[in-house]
Amino acid sequence: MTTRTATFRHRPEGARFDLTLSENPFPPLPSVVSALEHTLAEANRYPEFLPHRLPQVISAHLGIDADRVVVGAGGTGVVLQIMQALTVPGQRMVYAAPTFDGYPIMAGMVGLETVGVGLDSSGRQDLWAMARAVDECTGLIAVCRPHNPTGTVVPASELKAFLFGVPRHIPVILDEAYVEFLGDGDSLDAVQLTDRYPNLLVLRTFSKAYGLAGLRIGYAFGQPELVRRVRRLQLPFGTPESAVAAVVACYAAGAELTERIARIGTERELLRTMLRTRGIRVPRSRANFLYLPGPGTAETLARAGIAAKAYPDGSARITVGDPAAGAAVLSALGFPAAPLPVRRGPAIPQILPDDTNMWARTVDCEPSLSR
Repeated sequence: MTTRTATFRHRPEGARFDLTLSENPFPPLPSVVSALEHTLAEANRYPEFLPHRLPQVISAHLGIDADRVVVGAGGTGVVLQIMQALTVPGQRMVYAAPTFDGYPIMAGMVGLETVGVGLDSSGRQDLWAMARAVDECTGLIAVCRPHNPTGTVVPASELKAFLFGVPRHIPVILDEAYVEFLGDGDSLDAVQLTDRYPNLLVLRTFSKAYGLAGLRIGYAFGQPELVRRVRRLQLPFGTPESAVAAVVACYAAGAELTERIARIGTERELLRTMLRTRGIRVPRSRANFLYLPGPGTAETLARAGIAAKAYPDGSARITVGDPAAGAAVLSALGFPAAPLPVRRGPAIPQILPDDTNMWARTVDCEPSLSR
């Protein structure tokens, strides 16, 4: 298994491994590639003026009506539609800091002020502190589950209590970009949450687990009235037929997807275990990346030719799943230059008991704008 990033774009200058964007190390599933090839013969034709088929495919998979789904150019495109449709300049957006880079970037584009709330001592989003940050100027809230960049997961009970306390006129994005990597013990019924909370939009993407980052397919779902407001900013001709074909094929390839997720999870747990034996307090991640806290970490990796997502305090987020990249990370951080053991087949990751307060707290600041 090797990364495919260099196939589609140049790596950062001097980097042997580009682990910055939490991409899937696998190419698209063979059945998805085949489906996409068939769409090329009709590439001279425009797609639907406004997307109807893709919301229908996604809603049927979720078991909801199509008027509860809005699609866009990746999760980022959907977030921008949400901000433009549901907020006004001068309002505030509340999120945990650090967070997904797109939130502060796009908030600035639409004129929102950002309120970053620091993580707790375990690297989790502090929902109670976020609730206290909500005021009459708040126009939007974002909660990531799993959290980007730490991979931690707020308990379902805490999330439900948080949503119960948010005023119903304030939209909430539940960002589930990495939801496919969650284990059964961490899962929740997001559709049921949207049934209960009319201000909630659940955000998902085909960029991560499905490995279609280059196709830019994202969506959100919620109650029809809220979705209708976001759909008003739907870009005409903005959803290609290739997106429909790819999503249909992805949903039909559930077994292959499960195997790939398991392999990525296995590599993640092996790498995290090794890092923690060296005293690096890596939070338990339920995504396809690990967060390595501490000053100088990103710089150390960069000197070894490993591009990571860097944070102002020197911490780093690294994509996982490629054993060669994982071995390079270990070597850069002082381990013997030996590869990680490779698990063959769809092995289920061995989850180790978590420990509390094994986290070097990041400084409270917004992430850099580079991605």
